Amino acid sequence: MRLEEDIIQEKKCKCSEFKIILIVGSIILLVGIILLIVFLTINNNDTENDSNNPLVIDKYIDLHLHLDGAITVNIAKQLASIQNISLPYNDTELERLLTVPDDCDSLEEFLECFKLPLTLLQTKEGLSEAVRLVSDNIQSQGVIYAEIRFAPQLHTDRGMTQEEAVQAALDGIKKTTLKVNLILCYYRKENNEADNNETLRIAKEYLVKDGGVVAVDLAGPESIFPITNYTVLFEETKKYGIPFTIHAGEASGAESVKNTMKLEPQRIGHGTRSYEDPEIVELIKNKGIPLEMCPTSNRLTHALREFNEYPFMDYLHKGIKVTLNSDDMAIERITLAHEHEYMKKYFGLTYEEEKTILINSVNAAFTTPEVKAELRKKLGF
Repeated sequence: MRLEEDIIQEKKCKCSEFKIILIVGSIILLVGIILLIVFLTINNNDTENDSNNPLVIDKYIDLHLHLDGAITVNIAKQLASIQNISLPYNDTELERLLTVPDDCDSLEEFLECFKLPLTLLQTKEGLSEAVRLVSDNIQSQGVIYAEIRFAPQLHTDRGMTQEEAVQAALDGIKKTTLKVNLILCYYRKENNEADNNETLRIAKEYLVKDGGVVAVDLAGPESIFPITNYTVLFEETKKYGIPFTIHAGEASGAESVKNTMKLEPQRIGHGTRSYEDPEIVELIKNKGIPLEMCPTSNRLTHALREFNEYPFMDYLHKGIKVTLNSDDMAIERITLAHEHEYMKKYFGLTYEEEKTILINSVNAAFTTPEVKAELRKKLGF
């Protein structure tokens, strides 16, 4: 009998211990749930309020921006007004003429959008005001430094000389508070050697380290006019010590980039299709040549057959000095902030990688060490 009582008592003790453990465990679980709810609430509030989130970048640098591709509907209307040009279109029609839809069919459809803006950039007043308006517009979108490029020879249809076009653009950058420099474009075109040589002459005469013309470029249909046609032009450019970038690897493949690299550019515009030849990718990396990449532009012009293969992140992870730019922001209906969000959403770009890209942009900018130091200070890293 005594043994049975001991067994019953032992069972009662074990049952009490189990109840205590169960109660303590429940309390711990409840506290854990409460702490998790508090953490998620705080984290959600931080995410919703970007202005208080230190891991959100809201300042940008655009090294590849075409003036005639940045003329929005509002800017077009203002340029028409100050030049007494009648635009027989309502806003919907203007937008259709100035932009491409997200399902743009071809490069040809994209290029059609330059026709109207160029008609508004054929006078000193129009060109100067366009530079100011575009600069103010991108500044309102968070851009703290930009290099605006244009081909002076495309602005002479109404009697303005190339030199007068450059003077007008220089006047425009004086009217904005945004830090802006200019890149003059040679142009790929039939029988325009004299025009390109005139652009070279002007670039040489007006070249400065900052606050004006800081470099030249080669724009136009890459697949029709290969870089090998312009070897002599760029040898002359180098002889005069003019920094330059060249559009390559956009409409043509890695061979175009390879031939461009032989000219020793300071930067390459796009360089997207370099991946077609791994040796070219390695060469770009080893030489430290920055790439001015423009994802939405490349998608809309069908620079790649499958855009999920866009090599931006691969280049970045390989150590290539990639930069993120807008190209033709009005035609594409984007901002540079949009490009950053696009790369984060579809390609997993992280905050630290964004910082690397912006540091690449500062280092690659055609400007002085003093301006670069100021840009780093503004970016905060």
